Amino acid sequence: MPQLSLAFFASGFAALLCQVVWQRMLGLFAGSDTVSAALVVGAFLTGLGIGTILAARVADRLSRAQAIIAFALCEAGVAVFALVSKLFLYDWLALEMAGRIDGMLGIFALCFMGLVLPTTLMGASLPLLSRAVAISVDGLAARIALLYGLNTVGAGLGALLGGWVILGTLGFERALYVAALLEVLAAMLALSLVPTMRRMPDPADAPAEARQAVVPAGIGTVPLWCLLAFASGFVIVALEIVWVRVIGQFGQYHAYMFSTLLGVFLLADGLGMAVGGRLVERARDPRPGFFLAQGAGFVLALGLLLALWWGVPFLPSGVLPTWVDVSRLRGGDFWTGIVVTVVLVAPPSFLIGLTFPFIQRAVQRDLAMVGARVGWVQLANILGNAAGSLGTGLVALHLLGTAGTLLLLAAVTAGLLLLWLLQSGRGSRAGWAVLALVLAGMAAMPGNDAWWRRMHVEKPGQVVAWAEDRSGVAFFREDRGVAGRERTEGWHRDTSPFFIQGFSQGTIPFLPVHLLLGAVGPLVHPAPHEVLAIGVGSGGTPWAAGVNPVSREIRAVELVAPVLTVLEEVGKRYPDSPMHTLFNDPRWKIEYGDGRRVVTHDHRTYDVIEADAILPEASQSGVLYSAEFMQALRARLAPGGIYVQWAPSPRVVETFASVFPHVVLLRPISILIGSNDPIPYDREALLARLASPEVAAHLARGRAGCCDWKSMLFEPERRWTPGMPRGVAPLTDLFPRDEFYLN
Repeated sequence: MPQLSLAFFASGFAALLCQVVWQRMLGLFAGSDTVSAALVVGAFLTGLGIGTILAARVADRLSRAQAIIAFALCEAGVAVFALVSKLFLYDWLALEMAGRIDGMLGIFALCFMGLVLPTTLMGASLPLLSRAVAISVDGLAARIALLYGLNTVGAGLGALLGGWVILGTLGFERALYVAALLEVLAAMLALSLVPTMRRMPDPADAPAEARQAVVPAGIGTVPLWCLLAFASGFVIVALEIVWVRVIGQFGQYHAYMFSTLLGVFLLADGLGMAVGGRLVERARDPRPGFFLAQGAGFVLALGLLLALWWGVPFLPSGVLPTWVDVSRLRGGDFWTGIVVTVVLVAPPSFLIGLTFPFIQRAVQRDLAMVGARVGWVQLANILGNAAGSLGTGLVALHLLGTAGTLLLLAAVTAGLLLLWLLQSGRGSRAGWAVLALVLAGMAAMPGNDAWWRRMHVEKPGQVVAWAEDRSGVAFFREDRGVAGRERTEGWHRDTSPFFIQGFSQGTIPFLPVHLLLGAVGPLVHPAPHEVLAIGVGSGGTPWAAGVNPVSREIRAVELVAPVLTVLEEVGKRYPDSPMHTLFNDPRWKIEYGDGRRVVTHDHRTYDVIEADAILPEASQSGVLYSAEFMQALRARLAPGGIYVQWAPSPRVVETFASVFPHVVLLRPISILIGSNDPIPYDREALLARLASPEVAAHLARGRAGCCDWKSMLFEPERRWTPGMPRGVAPLTDLFPRDEFYLN
């Protein structure tokens, strides 16, 4: 057991590293929107399910030594695929096939084709190892729970060390080398046991009375327990998605938040399995342990979420933002978010992790069927995970919102508890108490409107507009009318934050940097007929992009659909505002979509392409600052076309200069202009155009009295020309160093 436990621990660590990297690679092909991400997750889980089914049918036909050999071969196969996966998943699929395949069926098929082999091998591991440790029916559930618990703990440490150290230090490709090394270690540890196991008798060959367990009456059939495993898998993964959304709003979406949440979830879940393995040995009837752990885990999750909702205004991050909200990425607010993540996720995950050993205790009744029983239960759990992931991420959050999704999960939990309490035929005070707490939580749950207003620290008298769907949450909080402030007329007022995914990186009226970022390209280009803006944000960049009347179309693509809903609502409230014009003037084409995918799939060329400012520390920002993305943009420039973006770090400048032959860096505002052709930039001419009555009037609609352009451009620009030496791009798809900003 110690040797196999270490092997399975290493396997879990490696599998998590592989999963993170493969999902990133496939996301570059499929897109970053929620539907595409769900297709990748679906392909991953489908492969795991296939592996589980195959192992369930084969494992019990093998001897214990043969099961160990099969496990080692699976681990070696995953190692080989980890080493060669970049060639297929990134070099071919993400780069060569991007733009050639569209439609959900085609995307899913290619993602599945890319993942089916390694995920099938991963899915087969547990049934094979369970067959290997089947030495007696007594304590079998505890041994299986310990193995799977340590595998999950390994995955949790893989998430934490991977996210906090490995990915940001070595990059995604080298992380796969680490994973392959661990998979080889797992295979070698397992193979070293084969000679010993071949000399040992196989208890599964004993007569039926010696290998079968005595089953308590009324314990339930194996299909029923598979159904319960499905329900448990559905609830825990649905909770995980809700945690991501809520904690992302509070602590901000950054790479360390995701790895922390996933790592804490897996660590606590794995420890729950291991501890449950000890408890299950004393349980003659596994039903109370399963239902109480499942119910109490959800009650605790719901209670902690309600406590966070109530307490957000009193936490340090509740006073944010001021202007551009960056403090949650560092310092005390950053660590507050990490602590809240641990407190919110660990206790419920531990309790729900206790359920796995009790399920195994209920179904493991014959040593000759260990692999099959483990496989079918694991398959049911995987299907529950898939239903929880896809059902919550694509349907429940879209139709019911966060609060409604929690009510749905509460109803599922209450139904499970009621099923047990009514079927058991005898009272259980603890069970009825947990059911009462679930119902009390449902009664205390606020609606979506009250939920998001408090999460965004709305104050009395403020006017708000918000929207939520599967792609995220947007929230506009007006400061006008707050107690103690003089109410003003019209849409121009004190600067008010515009939250996207809980983060106020834009304001209304618009920030000067967003206005200049949007206006530079159309004012520098001599004939900017076609303009593409990647990202809408608070609306400042696409609004300023229409500054030149020559522009026939300003196309703006936003990844978070509620952003457009909220901006349109604000525009309806203030018909004289730019937001109203953005959605009613035919020059502007505002749409929901993945900007990177638009660039790779749409073969149109543009006179000006510009990217709305995004903090490089934000999760997934690396796909918009990579050399590969800039090369794709360069290919979409019409003759004489220019690309404009913010330069938030020296690495971004170096990467930009390595891609475009002609580059101008505007200083001190740090805006980059790149082109395939010489750039007709003249600082004095640009300042003169910004001061012209027509341009000033357009930009003033975005921000009254704006702006001191000279202070943003007073330093001489820096230029690169084709003859100047260039360095190697420091930011790539597979090594987004700025995204892992703490490393």
